[in-house]
Amino acid sequence: MSNETELNQAGFDAIAHAMGQLYPGQKGFYYGTVIPAFLGGNDPLDGVEVWKSERGIPHWHYVTYGFTELYQKESDDPKESGYGFELTFRLKREGEEEPPVWPVNLLQNLARYVFSSGNVFGPGHHMNANGPIALESDTQLTALAFRTDPELGELDTPNGHMIFLQAVGITHDEMEALMCWNGEKFLRAMEEKIPLCIADLARGSLMESPSFRSLWQQGVEKDGSSTGFLYMDEIGAKLSAGTVTLRFGAGHIQTLLNMLQARVGKGRDLYLQGEDASVFFQPGEFAAAMENDTLVLRLPSQALDELRAILRSHAGVYPLSSVPITLELVPTEITDARGNTIRVIE
Repeated sequence: MSNETELNQAGFDAIAHAMGQLYPGQKGFYYGTVIPAFLGGNDPLDGVEVWKSERGIPHWHYVTYGFTELYQKESDDPKESGYGFELTFRLKREGEEEPPVWPVNLLQNLARYVFSSGNVFGPGHHMNANGPIALESDTQLTALAFRTDPELGELDTPNGHMIFLQAVGITHDEMEALMCWNGEKFLRAMEEKIPLCIADLARGSLMESPSFRSLWQQGVEKDGSSTGFLYMDEIGAKLSAGTVTLRFGAGHIQTLLNMLQARVGKGRDLYLQGEDASVFFQPGEFAAAMENDTLVLRLPSQALDELRAILRSHAGVYPLSSVPITLELVPTEITDARGNTIRVIE
């Protein structure tokens, strides 16, 4: 192999060397892309390598090749390689001789999102998968959270710095709980229950554990939320003659309750984005104004407490007594993949 060829795959070799150090004497399973994206293919990653780990509990350890600059340096940033990370994923082994392929597809789909949107992941981030992370399964793991892989950490390559970012499978209510606290702290607490945050498709939600829920509540009360943005599809906001009208779908109330307390109740802002409206909550003396189609609403503590108390009600129309705000709670319809209503939350 020539020196030029070695140089051209220096980023690739740096990742391979890190994996070889973590798993000495083992040969990983490499799932390469036939036609990578830079040659016109549909798969953004060059490949995914999988290793057999006995740490924590026996599991498969997946690592991507392609978010960073694997070959020659292309970006203008000498300090960071590509997007600055490669993804890892850990899946509980079930006695298979070879690793399941579905996590490879999951990681390629995450790469498609990053490459097409330009949005990158980082420690403490989360993402709703809008369905099972393993397609055609009935797992409760329907979202992902991200943290620095505890065994691989960070790496300096000839093409710049990078981190190994572990994608962790979580349930929907775990995702909502994570949003109301701090993503990295939530995952550290999770690791006390689940070694290395290894994905187990058969597990239930940690929020059903009284000890874990208590730990989470203590964290929220102490730290508040590090998430300042919340998307809710059912939001309405009007300001007329100094009076504010807010409309929320009943299906999002518990998350909104937690986020209001964890953000505004801790002296921080909270931005709510819906399909047709957006509201920017701020702590402070009452004020309301429309700015660039967003309702900016400042709430004193008394009004916040009253708003949160009313949010616990059923669908209906409720005026607040402490400030000129009227709250409308409307039923939320839960539909299946075909659009059929399977449940109504009031």
